[in-house]
Amino acid sequence: MVAGALAAVLAGCQSTSQEPQYLVAVPFTAPLPSDFRSEIAIARYTELIEQAELPNEQQAQLYYDRGVLFDSLGLSTLARIDFNRAVKLKPDLAEVYNFLGIHHTLMQQYGKAYEMFDSVLELNAEHEYAYLNRGIALYYGERPKLASDDLQAFLDFAPDDPYRVLWLYLAQSANDAQQAKANLAKMAQALDPQNWAYQLVAYYNGDIDEKALLNTLSEGVESHQEYAERLCEAYFYIAKRHQAEGNTALASDYFKLALSTNVYEFVEYKYARLELSLMAGEGAH
Repeated sequence: MVAGALAAVLAGCQSTSQEPQYLVAVPFTAPLPSDFRSEIAIARYTELIEQAELPNEQQAQLYYDRGVLFDSLGLSTLARIDFNRAVKLKPDLAEVYNFLGIHHTLMQQYGKAYEMFDSVLELNAEHEYAYLNRGIALYYGERPKLASDDLQAFLDFAPDDPYRVLWLYLAQSANDAQQAKANLAKMAQALDPQNWAYQLVAYYNGDIDEKALLNTLSEGVESHQEYAERLCEAYFYIAKRHQAEGNTALASDYFKLALSTNVYEFVEYKYARLELSLMAGEGAH
């Protein structure tokens, strides 16, 4: 059980825009540790790659599988090296382009990211997450209308998914905040209130406040990992709302809290790091 992990690590209160901004009392848990099983699997893949005489297709799959494991441990450079090796050996491996597109987005190399996601969809037009990831790349590349088109396509695959609704809202709000708000209220009607992530949409709709959202985090949670994942998600989306409201320092604090969870695989973790780089004025590299 993880209920005992709740603690106020940064006390404060909401304030008006004329006063200093503070984090409300936030839940806290220990960061997720590295998965030793992933580390063992990496060692096994490495042995196979180095020792076995394999056809290009099988070797490409091994590089891809090891790259995914590196990515899950936050070892992005090693992951990217393996993905590039895999695509050279098997140029029609759609999933490799998808991961490479994410990595180019995180490096603010948006043109290259678009090319990668285009390649995914040329190979598999029904690849749902290529629409998500290209939409996110377009969003950060400041092309909100095109981002909205992709994120709408992603939502169409599963209209009852709160995360898809939120990403479409973020893209639409970058183009027309008032219309996006109205669209969000409509999209929320297709969601199941029993799904925990519905609370994130309720928060954006103004139905619950930040404190109430944070108080729901431990409801129905059965593992430390699940709790850390919810924290990562909640911190990211709270940060994005504060960012939109001009509370830059508070948004930065919440993005940092999202990173403190070590949920490396989650979109919210990856883009919390990009958000902090953008806020610090760090350009593409």
